[in-house]
Amino acid sequence: MVLNLLPRLMLLACIALLVMLLGLLLGSVNLPLESITAVLTGQGSPLHKTLILDLRLPRVLAAFATGGLLAIAGALMQVLLRNPLADPYVLGLSGGAAVAALLAMLAGVGVFWVSSAAFGGALFSTFLVFGLAYGSGQASATRLLLTGVVVASGWGALISFLLATSQAHQLPGMLYWLMGDLSHAPSPVIPWLVLVVVLLLLIPLGRTLNVLARGALQAAALGVSVKKVELMIFGLAALLTAIAVTVAGSIGFVGLIVPHLMRMVFGYDQRILLPASALAGGSLLVLADTLARIVIAPQQLPVGVITALLGVPVFLLLLYRNNR
Repeated sequence: MVLNLLPRLMLLACIALLVMLLGLLLGSVNLPLESITAVLTGQGSPLHKTLILDLRLPRVLAAFATGGLLAIAGALMQVLLRNPLADPYVLGLSGGAAVAALLAMLAGVGVFWVSSAAFGGALFSTFLVFGLAYGSGQASATRLLLTGVVVASGWGALISFLLATSQAHQLPGMLYWLMGDLSHAPSPVIPWLVLVVVLLLLIPLGRTLNVLARGALQAAALGVSVKKVELMIFGLAALLTAIAVTVAGSIGFVGLIVPHLMRMVFGYDQRILLPASALAGGSLLVLADTLARIVIAPQQLPVGVITALLGVPVFLLLLYRNNR
């Protein structure tokens, strides 16, 4: 079954490369394809080298890695909760990471500590949600999802408080970052490294995730160490969300709609669904960031605005199809 889907996965990889190429070509100043070829072969004008190698290529790579991380985190949360509405944004992981990252920014610490704070906030939010939902006993997926929505609302209130009490000169950058901003994204090396390592870790565990998606009791009956796998998913989802928030701010809908779309194309086997989600999530965010750069060029829109504008109608369409 997996081998039969490999051609589709390869086609998706080709689409991802095409979208990344478009991200290099399009912007406030459009470039011809020949300029990309010249720069990548060590030629080209200094202006084109600066524009492509120093500005657009790092941004495109950062956008792709961030979209891939968010899509994988959403797919993992949906496996864990067996609920198609689960994703880091809805469950409050993004909110917890954003609050911690904003506090670190206000403290004036470096990028490393901002990343560490985001990871701690996402991890804290994860255990807060699951601790409140489970309490002293078992909790249904619906209760867990509702708890996540409430916690996410609480993080939203704290974000509003931080914005209201911040200095006026700090507000524009913080607001733009909260709506999703890749214009000041750090080096894409760490997001790409985490993306590759996580995929290499998860693909061999695909069968285990497939069993867990059918239910905890059935997974336990088949010999799966459910608690250990769940804790691993919690930690990975928090890590992926934290890195994504640190790179691009708080971006919604990628982790929600991408796994849905990939299940329609590739089915439910996590061995093929996870890499497909990474490719599609990365492509979606690169496309959204490209649109954010060209819609009102030379000004730029927050990329989170574009993902929401794309995500809302797609998700409503998916709900309509499922209800037919």
